[in-house]
Amino acid sequence: MIRVLIADDHTLVRQGLKRILAETTDMTVAGEAENGVEALKKIREGEWDVVLLDVSMPGRNGVDTLKQIMSEKRAVKVLILSMYPEDQYAVRLLKAGASGYMTKESAPEELVEAIRNIALGKKYISPTLAELLLNELDIDFEKQPHERLTDREYQVFRMLGSGRTVSEVADAMSLSVKTISTHRTHILDKMKLKNNAELTLYAIQNGLND
Repeated sequence: MIRVLIADDHTLVRQGLKRILAETTDMTVAGEAENGVEALKKIREGEWDVVLLDVSMPGRNGVDTLKQIMSEKRAVKVLILSMYPEDQYAVRLLKAGASGYMTKESAPEELVEAIRNIALGKKYISPTLAELLLNELDIDFEKQPHERLTDREYQVFRMLGSGRTVSEVADAMSLSVKTISTHRTHILDKMKLKNNAELTLYAIQNGLND
């Protein structure tokens, strides 16, 4: 039996996933977590075949949670479930150790198949994601400005690009205003932007604002 841990801050999402997996005969939802901190606690205390992890959660988000999981229990297999299209997070998260990436719009049967493959030690990659990975391997591929950012800078960029202030980003990420201000400076420098207005415009034009 494949033991699954669902980590998502939305109760309705967790209930929906449980209903989908309840129709299978070879997997069971053996635990739930509504944030990254709770997910890490359950992962440390139990044994899981597959963790379904949401990217956007309050407090410790999915990106940071994944990195912590990989640093503590790299053998844990993590399938990312996200509302964001594959071109926004998938490649970064696979590089960070995820076994697969799916959008929440995926069909239930696709989710079940992905979990089974990942439990066997395989990777789950959609055709769209496969194309993105091929582009990453192309040495002539010209990276866009936001792709030069570190994972943490990218998170800050997404929040600033959605119109949040430095203080609001600091609160959301549980970091100091000084730290976020430093990230903002690095982001503007790497992306050759002058201020938050240009950053927000870039995010909107590229569909990267939350």
